[in-house]
Amino acid sequence: MFNVRKLAWVGFAFMLTGTALVAVMIILNEASVLYTFYPPLAAHPFFYVGLVLLVLGIWACCFGVFINYSHWRKAHRGQPTPLLAFFAMGVFVLWFFASIGITIEVLTLIPWSMGLVETTNVMVGRTLFWWFGHSLVNIWYLVAASVWYVVVPKLIGGRHFNEKLIKLVVILLVILNIPGGFHHQIVDPGISLSIKYLHVFMSLAIAVPSLMTAFAMFAVFERAGRRLGGKGLLGWLKKLPWGDVRFLAPMIAMIAFIPGGAGGIVNTSNQLNQVIHNTLWVVGHFHVTVGMSVVMTFFGICYWLVPYLAKRRLTAKMNRLGVIQTIIWTVGMVLMAGSQHAAGLLGDPRRTSFTTYGDHSTALSWIPYEYVMGMGAVLLLIGVLIQVYAVFHMMFFAPKGETEFPVAEAEDGAAPAPMWTERWGLWIVLLLMVVAMAYVVPIMDFILNAPPGSPPIKTW
Repeated sequence: MFNVRKLAWVGFAFMLTGTALVAVMIILNEASVLYTFYPPLAAHPFFYVGLVLLVLGIWACCFGVFINYSHWRKAHRGQPTPLLAFFAMGVFVLWFFASIGITIEVLTLIPWSMGLVETTNVMVGRTLFWWFGHSLVNIWYLVAASVWYVVVPKLIGGRHFNEKLIKLVVILLVILNIPGGFHHQIVDPGISLSIKYLHVFMSLAIAVPSLMTAFAMFAVFERAGRRLGGKGLLGWLKKLPWGDVRFLAPMIAMIAFIPGGAGGIVNTSNQLNQVIHNTLWVVGHFHVTVGMSVVMTFFGICYWLVPYLAKRRLTAKMNRLGVIQTIIWTVGMVLMAGSQHAAGLLGDPRRTSFTTYGDHSTALSWIPYEYVMGMGAVLLLIGVLIQVYAVFHMMFFAPKGETEFPVAEAEDGAAPAPMWTERWGLWIVLLLMVVAMAYVVPIMDFILNAPPGSPPIKTW
């Protein structure tokens, strides 16, 4: 255990150093490559070195989790892994294998950015980035889903749905996630239609565990509401603790994932993607999926995890402030993301400075939506400030006391998950098979039939 804890601190040190290097390069205007840092845009070599250190830190934490899991399995033979630990295993398995692509990309970009290599293969770099880029979002989603499945039922006085289903959702999300990255390149030349079709199919396959989650969670809500006396078709809804920020924030996050998932289907579809690619629609989409589904879940976590760690209690006053913050954030995100979706459908591009394109009528039609985006952004800033205040208050000024770490129990008489769900070696082999099926052929094609490479390009 000591070695694992030491490994975690080593990983933290790597990540802290890497983040500092990356941040310094951005502040010095030596890394104008934004989040999608693939070629031909180039940053300072230290930017890429920082990314390498960041990944090494992640890998150190991954190996720590894997070692801990192995020790637990040996000490508890024949016992199913606790649900939160199973989610953690899934998250770090996905972290490790998703980060392999970005590691290879960054290692090839370091000598290129230093001028030691004249050109780089742009298509290989883009593909390796999206091997990682799309999975990163779903790593956050998997963490949020662990709270939906395991914590939220306890907060509403219910039980979790079914251990077998929950673990199967984790397994499917881990196996199916990485091959979905190509839908970010669906308009790229040099990729055959058959390969694009394969990746569209794989991207849409993620809908299966997502729909399983929707079914399971609303079943949990209804059962809990009816236990509390809810009658009629929808009477159980009124019995849920809507005034408890620990439930309200993740509940709105779950509801937001419905339109977020629908927007993802649009992004993934070949024909529909032609309409919205590189427009503000895409920005609106990830504001819904990340800014609401993930971030609001994390906000909700703060209101029980911070008091738990600080040995303090959540007061009624702070709970009310949390409800207000949740509402402000929700309204702000609806205004911002909704207007971004609408402006994107009208052709408003992403990643560009403001311009009216010579007062063209189409560009002028975007301006009202951009005003609404600004209004939403102001509300989001207010929401962030309230959240920061709430966290510091709960850490240092809330009344001393004990706060429960909420973990839901199974229904009475429910069978434990079968032991085949614990076969992570098998799930990793299946993951590698699916990744190989999705990436080996196109990447080899990009290498063997490579177009002329690109020198480093800096926009400013």
